[in-house]
Amino acid sequence: MELAQLKMVRAVAQTGSVAQAAVHLHCVPSNITTRIKQLESELGTPLFIRAGRGLAISAAGEIFLEYCERILALVDESKRAVDANAIPRGTLRIGAVESSASGRLPPLLAEYHRRYPDVSLELVTGAWGELLDDLQHHRLDVALVAAGNKRAKLEHSVVYSERLVLIASASSGPIRSAEDLAGRTLLVWPPGCPYRAALENWVKPHAFKPAIASYASWGTIIGCVSAGIGVALAPEGILARYEQAYQLASYRFEELQAVENLLFWHKDTQRHLARDAFAGLLRETFGQKHASPKTCNNVVMDSE
Repeated sequence: MELAQLKMVRAVAQTGSVAQAAVHLHCVPSNITTRIKQLESELGTPLFIRAGRGLAISAAGEIFLEYCERILALVDESKRAVDANAIPRGTLRIGAVESSASGRLPPLLAEYHRRYPDVSLELVTGAWGELLDDLQHHRLDVALVAAGNKRAKLEHSVVYSERLVLIASASSGPIRSAEDLAGRTLLVWPPGCPYRAALENWVKPHAFKPAIASYASWGTIIGCVSAGIGVALAPEGILARYEQAYQLASYRFEELQAVENLLFWHKDTQRHLARDAFAGLLRETFGQKHASPKTCNNVVMDSE
């Protein structure tokens, strides 16, 4: 069993295709097919099964893939650990929900690139559940999400809390309370979004059931709000990005509590200079006083 074979298994699992995996690994497809067959023979079980024109990972393959990801992550960490003159370099894979990716992150990423030009940044956006799944399986180095449940092997800290703002078209009537939303359409993200939950819970005690339209894009939601289709609840960072380009009226209510934005990382990855530098920049920017990957890892090391 060789590291190259583990990388091939991971690439085929991620792409569902030997041909696509070959492009990713810069080798010929026949090499991947041969090496995986050799590995399957060594393990005594198939790792993939045919699924139409592609490949799907088998039940045994799913189990083996978890070990592949852990082994490959440890190999990367071991290289960083023995580099006495290490500076942040390599690839930093960041996952973020769109509200963070569109609102707060762009100036931070620009500053990070200025300070650490040897780091190649990769930003992936998605729902918080998907991002945490990717982090658990070492497909991401950090994830920045608005709210999120505890996950095995993951640690997190609060980066910042963000006020929620109710937005409507500037030409619509004033909104003084939740009762003024009667007869209006709520423009929200699909189920699972903390902003959607906050808005639905705000109107729930009142004697009306508003129409709901779901869109998985802040640009679409803001555009529809500006056109007078309905109202939405957005974090202040999103409002700051769009309010200059659209005619919007904004309203703040004490009942709409701020949402915590959290940074998650995998606790098994003890040393990752590019990740720790990113966490440090977040602390510097937002005055974060909570735990971070570096401080948590120092605690672990001191206790051994």
